[in-house]
Amino acid sequence: MALDRRVLLVLLLAGCAETAKHPPMTPAPAPKPAPQSQTPQTPPVVAQPTPVDAETLAFDGWLSDFRPRAIAAGVSPQVFDRELSGVTPNPRVISLDSRQPEFSKPVGAYIAGVISDDRIAIGRAKREQLAVLPQIEARYGVPRDILLAVWAMESAFGKLQGDFDVVRSMASLAYDGRRRAWAEGELIAALKIIESGEDTREQLKGSWAGAMGQTQFLPSSYRATAVDFDGDGRRDIWGSDADALASAANLLVKGGWKPGVGWAREVILPASFDYSLTEGPREIPAWWEAKGVRRADGLPWTAADAAQPAGLILPAGATGPAFLVLPNHFAIRTYNNSTSYALGIGLLADRFAGGEPLVTPWPQETALSLSDRMAAQIALARVGFNPGPADGVVGAGTRRALRAWQQSQQLPADGYLSSDIVARLKAQAGITP
Repeated sequence: MALDRRVLLVLLLAGCAETAKHPPMTPAPAPKPAPQSQTPQTPPVVAQPTPVDAETLAFDGWLSDFRPRAIAAGVSPQVFDRELSGVTPNPRVISLDSRQPEFSKPVGAYIAGVISDDRIAIGRAKREQLAVLPQIEARYGVPRDILLAVWAMESAFGKLQGDFDVVRSMASLAYDGRRRAWAEGELIAALKIIESGEDTREQLKGSWAGAMGQTQFLPSSYRATAVDFDGDGRRDIWGSDADALASAANLLVKGGWKPGVGWAREVILPASFDYSLTEGPREIPAWWEAKGVRRADGLPWTAADAAQPAGLILPAGATGPAFLVLPNHFAIRTYNNSTSYALGIGLLADRFAGGEPLVTPWPQETALSLSDRMAAQIALARVGFNPGPADGVVGAGTRRALRAWQQSQQLPADGYLSSDIVARLKAQAGITP
């Protein structure tokens, strides 16, 4: 036992010595932090979402609403999504839609722009040069001069066909809403042309209003009416004169063109004439002659024209030229439902055929602003004569309401909206500038 205590004491002393030789390690102090730079650090860039304007949201809303209607009408979802992905409304198309020259420019100025010496010379030269014209006339019964006038008016004989993307134009007009049902139908027709493989999106170029090719066919008219007259297997209204002119003839025939019948004649009205008959009854020329109406050129009516119902139009009012229009005038309006346009086509065709200028000159007219035309429509409605929507387009509804108002005021009921009439209407309706 004593020995064990001595051994234990030796071991304890040895342990103490070892501890003194190797003292416990003290943790090293933490290194001092490096001095901070005085230059502020740039915070990380966070991508911000691109703001979406109200018009884009509205357009996307219309497009989402239109998609199921287009698919129900036969457009495949794949074609719809492919062709309309990323499309935006074209503001220029929407602006042009509100100021078409056929509806906004005074008719005399419009006709003067249509019937120029240069255009008459070119048309008469084309009349002799194009061997295909007699063939088209023989097949469809539409006079070559009418077809030349359409060609001249629509594209300057094929030179100015337009470079607007038809799909985007029709989408813009449909979104705008003034003619939504019509524009959506034309957009569907354009998508079906693309889906059929007959023409590509790149080929569907035309005017801001969606009219394509040398004779400016809307997509629906192209699908239903365009023809392959030159026999090359394609209805090419862009590059083939024959296809374009024959397609125009086919469209006019489908619109009711009567072979061997004229389109209109300038007439002279008696001093005591009842102007409320304007754009009213359609009677044979003898009925009008009984009321004192006579042809301005003094010639008799042909047998074919004498058997046709004719209506009276006064496009520049009681002081301008008067016309008895025959059924073919209305066939021309299937191309463009404007009196000024149909007059331009017919009068230009007459000059190509060697006809003389009008006997009664066009009066000097003051162009009405869009706001004045809309104010007149609003005024008519306020005083009890419904002209239809106040869109600034002086169409048949506005003229009908205006004639009724003119009669109520003991004015010549010619349906002509002049600056003086606008002022009278605004005053009566209490519309101030």
